[in-house]
Amino acid sequence: MLVIKAGGGRGIHYESVCDELAALHRDGQAVVVVHGGSHLTNELAEALGHPPQFVTSPGGFTSRFTDRRTMEIFMMAYCGHTNKTIVEGLQRRGVNAIGLSGIDARIWTGRQKDAIRVVDEGGRAGDDRRRERLMRGNLTGTVDEVNHEFLKQLVRAEMMPVVCPPAMTREGVAINVDGDRAAAITAARLGARELLILSNVPGVMRDVENPDSLIPRISRAELESVSNQYAEGRMKIKLLAAAKAIDGGVQRVVIADARPEHCVSRALDGNGTVIEAERAHDNEAKDGWQAHD
Repeated sequence: MLVIKAGGGRGIHYESVCDELAALHRDGQAVVVVHGGSHLTNELAEALGHPPQFVTSPGGFTSRFTDRRTMEIFMMAYCGHTNKTIVEGLQRRGVNAIGLSGIDARIWTGRQKDAIRVVDEGGRAGDDRRRERLMRGNLTGTVDEVNHEFLKQLVRAEMMPVVCPPAMTREGVAINVDGDRAAAITAARLGARELLILSNVPGVMRDVENPDSLIPRISRAELESVSNQYAEGRMKIKLLAAAKAIDGGVQRVVIADARPEHCVSRALDGNGTVIEAERAHDNEAKDGWQAHD
């Protein structure tokens, strides 16, 4: 089983991704696709007069503040346009894809974070001058449970599930959840050997302005150190997702660029940042992070 998270940032070409997903399907590879839609959501929110609002937690993690109107726009972009565009592309290539959100069949069940503590713009975690405040009315949360048996039934029926946020609380409320972390727990519950996280960046870089500073390989033991030293914004969440996947039994996570042609094949070949589960003889990173050049 292979789980592929296709991001929703600017510059990602789903047609190329669909070409490779169809090739994997023809080769008999079982695939579950998780996708984003952040860029389209931002554009749609601006067009509808409800601009996106992003907040940063005291721990440095950035997320979308999701009130009820934002959730409505979010569903239009994710569950509507993006999901059905991918399904259409796969069906056109002979793949019996089925488009679903996390609320369908309760594929993803989670907990809502109605109140969140945020740092005002310009503040930094650990900075005594930062200003923290509590924001309420937030329809975001985290995925705790995956209806993995349902997904496995679809795969056994030779379908390709294409899943996107939102998720559902136990009380029946739709919540915005991070797609990378949802993909990570999905991969773990499905017993997937590998998770690809494809985005609009080459991987984890020491300098975000320099693609040549890519860190090609990270062990599980190094993740926290690398995140603290080099990750900014969304990359922090991707590394957190990688840690959750590895801890859940996934053997390899690849964070790679979704923009080049053959991006899926490139990621499977290790082009990007590869995070692997530690083996008994992998002790070189125990004393802290070391660069792998």
